[in-house]
Amino acid sequence: MEKLKNFFDGLNEFLSYKIWNGDKVDLTAATFLTIIISIIVVNFLLKLIHKLVTAKLPEEDKNKFISVFGFLRYLFYIIVVLVILHTSGVNLTVLLTASAALFVGLGFALQYLFQDIISGILIITDQSLRVGDIVEVNQKVGRVFEIRLRTTRALTRDDKVIIIPNHQFLTDSIYNYTQNHKSTRESVKVGVAYGSDVVLVTKILEDIASEQKGILKNPKPFVLFEDFGDSALLFSINFFINDSYGDPKIKSAMRYIIDAKFREHNISIPFPQRDVHVFQSGPMETKQVENKNIGNGN
Repeated sequence: MEKLKNFFDGLNEFLSYKIWNGDKVDLTAATFLTIIISIIVVNFLLKLIHKLVTAKLPEEDKNKFISVFGFLRYLFYIIVVLVILHTSGVNLTVLLTASAALFVGLGFALQYLFQDIISGILIITDQSLRVGDIVEVNQKVGRVFEIRLRTTRALTRDDKVIIIPNHQFLTDSIYNYTQNHKSTRESVKVGVAYGSDVVLVTKILEDIASEQKGILKNPKPFVLFEDFGDSALLFSINFFINDSYGDPKIKSAMRYIIDAKFREHNISIPFPQRDVHVFQSGPMETKQVENKNIGNGN
């Protein structure tokens, strides 16, 4: 019992040992021991949270969180040290006041950076966007090939890379063609002259779609008689494909065949035209211009 009492007395004396003795500040061994234990606890909790957050993510996505948790680790270390020093009597007011302007400037400069990073974390964790998805941003269609914490990169149809800040996926309306499944419905529109055989037009369009390479047989393509236009009867052939990224080539091939088939069956594709009707109450008046020769008195 005496040995145990001596042990605690020695421990208490060690913890009370003053490393720094000032007028208002006393830094003891207990303060530094508290800082070390707190850092160990923070490190353990961050590792646990990292494991829980990335448990169901692919290995490639797990690696993207290393830098984020590394930054959070040092941030929490600084917060822990400042809190413990403040409770020990260290006056941090002067330090914080001197750094206030710097923190405000950094806050404005980094607000979009943190917004993109938080958006990237949400995108990766809820898997709302995946590599290989076809997206439309600012009227540009691209295939996503890389998702980072701050930006997402997609390859457009003309082999150009578009870099998308991740916050756009949360704040703007962006089309994801392959969010639910890989197949999408596309259409090709065409107008025919008034008086054309609409049944024949429908059959030609259906036959072209059913024979076109790249178009799915199921769901079956279908034709819509969309409207009576100013200069034409408007039709659309609707079909389903598995490659939204390459649909311009399919549509182009179909337009070539449509033009050839319509020529073969004497179905004309009209150009915009207007009929002008002039109404007047009486006969048109004409003015005769008298030619006068000026000079030589003639």
